[in-house]
This record gives sequence, C-alpha cells and structure tokens, in this order.
Amino acid sequence: MASIRNLKKEIAFLSSQVIGDSIDFVQAFNGKEQAAMAVIDDVVALHNNTVEKVNNPDGKDNPKIVKDYYRKLKKDYISGIDEAYKKIENLVE
Repeated sequence: MASIRNLKKEIAFLSSQVIGDSIDFVQAFNGKEQAAMAVIDDVVALHNNTVEKVNNPDGKDNPKIVKDYYRKLKKDYISGIDEAYKKIENLVE
C-alpha cells in the first residue's frame, strides 16, 4: 500500500480538480452559480470526511483489515468524485 501521506495528497489533488472545474463552470455559465456551489460544498465535505477516515483506520493491529479498509475507502471516494462530475455534467445540459 502507498503511504498515507501520498494517499492524502491524491485526495487533495482530485478534490481540487473538481472544485476548479466547478469554478470554471460558474465563470462560463451564468445563472447556475448556486448549483455549482452546492457541488463544491459536497466535494469539500467528501474531502474532509475521507481525510478523517484516512487518519483513523479500523483494525490497526491486523494488516489485512487495514488493507481492505483503505481499498473500500478509495473506492467510495472515487465514486463520490465521479458523482460530483456527473452533477457538473448535468448542469451543462
């Protein structure tokens, strides 16, 4: 498994990408600022919750449990980011 430090950097990078894309959307399309800000709020909450979970893993004594924990955490985070991009996509239409 990669280090926790690198995992947090990847989480921060992906979160900042979605937030940046949401800000670009606000600048390009007027009239939908509230919806884009809601996406930003969701991503910030997802980011904070994920980092909190990274810092406090379950089953610290058992490496197999920890590995499964981080695998599920990554999967959940990526699905949350994917959902945020789908929301931005729906705003464009």
